[in-house]
Amino acid sequence: MLFQHFIYVGLSSSLFLFVRGRKLPEPEVKVEVTHKPFLCNRKSKYGDMLLVHYDGFLESNGTMFHSSRLHGDKNPVWFTLGNQEVLKGWDKGMQNMCTGEQRKLTVPPSLAYGKEGKGRIPASSTLVFDIELMEIRNGPKSHESFQEMDLNNDWRLSRQEVKEYLMKEFEKHGYQANATQHDVMVDDIFNMEDEDKDGFITTREFTYTHDEL
Repeated sequence: MLFQHFIYVGLSSSLFLFVRGRKLPEPEVKVEVTHKPFLCNRKSKYGDMLLVHYDGFLESNGTMFHSSRLHGDKNPVWFTLGNQEVLKGWDKGMQNMCTGEQRKLTVPPSLAYGKEGKGRIPASSTLVFDIELMEIRNGPKSHESFQEMDLNNDWRLSRQEVKEYLMKEFEKHGYQANATQHDVMVDDIFNMEDEDKDGFITTREFTYTHDEL
């Protein structure tokens, strides 16, 4: 019933805006480039795997709520751009970045944690991130990656094939393989790409561009 209520409210709002002839502006991320490398051989795009360091702050009072350099294992973070593995504000604000580039992203609540908030982040908070892009790799949307992953050339990818590819990519670039981390990444990839949920990703599913990307 609660889900139906949200749908009803959303449809009602859309109809109201249509009748009044107005359209709410799409929320945007404020992007400031704070450092740009002299050479840029490749820019980030949807489907790339990115390695980043970041510091996150509340815009309201400047309080830091998390830093990849200071908290946790103090290692940079991997994610696939445009695959909804991170905040929508990151997916929007980290396109066309160079390796070594640093940006300041100001992310509105609707592209962060919304009206609910999370942990140390209050509800309806605008967030500020200082982000440094450390590395770019081919991700699960790359045709080259599909060919490399498809070990038995059957034109579909199993979970094991995707996992082995990720582990080899990490080891090739000098990073220690982490089975648990790779399992999580494989889950994310299959949740997004395996449309018919048969446990395999076909070439059609793999190369299909989702509306949200």
